[in-house]
Amino acid sequence: MSSKAPGKAFDRDIAEFTQSIGLLVRRSRAAAASHELSWTEARVLNRLAKDGPATTADLARVEGMRPQSMRPIIATLEQGGMIARQPHPTDGRQVNLVLTRKGEATQKSVREAKRTWITHAIAQLDKQDQQTLFAAGRIIERLLESNQP
Repeated sequence: MSSKAPGKAFDRDIAEFTQSIGLLVRRSRAAAASHELSWTEARVLNRLAKDGPATTADLARVEGMRPQSMRPIIATLEQGGMIARQPHPTDGRQVNLVLTRKGEATQKSVREAKRTWITHAIAQLDKQDQQTLFAAGRIIERLLESNQP
């Protein structure tokens, strides 16, 4: 590791990297846009699929928002038949939110649309670029693990 302070070229590279990652995320989202879910709605479905039933407060906490801000998102998903309410198993004052069959199918379809898009995009690269990209993914994982907020 160099003791030399980063310069303008480093700053430019960081900006370009950030823009590239942002564009990758936006294009991935666009691939699943036919489901007409907002980014947060899709994340709620993913969270429920991954972690199981949760309260509105639980979902808001993991998304970094207030429960009041999560309520309209929950209402939209509930009206769309993608989530349902069920009694909390230990606290009668609370209600858990769970995926319905439609919610499970939608979540899987969104995930598959994104995966299909990224698979097709990466398949267009040559083998060396694919390996470089996969290595960069592992580096990004290490970076995220070592810099937890």
